[in-house]
Amino acid sequence: MKKVVLLLCVMFGVMMPSLALELDLSVDEEIRKNYNPSKLEQENLPPLPKTAAPSKTVTTKPKAPSTTTTTTSAPPKTTPVVSEPTRKKVNKNLPGTTLTQDDFTAIKIKKGTKFRLKSNNLVSDYLREGAKVSFTSLTPVYQRYVTIPAGTVFTASVVDSHLPQITGNGGLVELKIETVQFRGRTYSAHGKVTKANHKKIFINNIKGKRQYWKGVANQVEKGHKFYKKTRETSKKLANNPVGVIISPIPTVVGVVAYVVNLAGSPVFSIGYKGGRVSIPAGSEFEIKLQEDVYLSL
Repeated sequence: MKKVVLLLCVMFGVMMPSLALELDLSVDEEIRKNYNPSKLEQENLPPLPKTAAPSKTVTTKPKAPSTTTTTTSAPPKTTPVVSEPTRKKVNKNLPGTTLTQDDFTAIKIKKGTKFRLKSNNLVSDYLREGAKVSFTSLTPVYQRYVTIPAGTVFTASVVDSHLPQITGNGGLVELKIETVQFRGRTYSAHGKVTKANHKKIFINNIKGKRQYWKGVANQVEKGHKFYKKTRETSKKLANNPVGVIISPIPTVVGVVAYVVNLAGSPVFSIGYKGGRVSIPAGSEFEIKLQEDVYLSL
């Protein structure tokens, strides 16, 4: 039923006047009146205008300039030469050494490096200025690129010295490290002593004990002892009926002596000498470098 209805709708639509096609043949009729189609086919078209034929241009390739080629033989193959790296040398004067500044490539031992040493000689305030004292290192010191082994010898010179003085000042020895021996060569070194026989050293002065205040105390102690003796004497006299009269006299004398010693001890102690400096060989020292040291490898 649906198909029938659909077919009727299509037929109805085709048969509608609005959808009818009307061909306009008036144009074709007009063409036939004015033109004979068969005659048009036989007529030739007008000839084309004549134009001059293009001239042929001959392009010649430019000849390459004649060059005489010379054959050169290839350079002989050679093995590359590897140059050894240049070793920089230290531009520094080295006073007191057996080497010049151009003799070696140096390794620097930095300023402030410390060494533990033992003395090979007696260090005493009897040593005069210019005397030499040698030391041997007890432990190795490790630096970059180099190790200073135990047994390295350092040499010091006495800069100043004096015996104990009557002002209570003790003896004095001042040492200055001057050289160090490394691998059979001697190098300049500048150092000071920081410890001597396990005691700290200040301003590089190895000093004996200052005895001035000890002298003051000794003077006061002398006055006190004398006073005690006079007191005992007074007690003994007081036990005797005859000595009672004079028994106060020893005590008074003892008091006077004690006061005189107490008040005069600063003056009396001026003549009290200080302590000696005498450090036996084999004692332990510590030194510190005050300048960089340059060693050859």
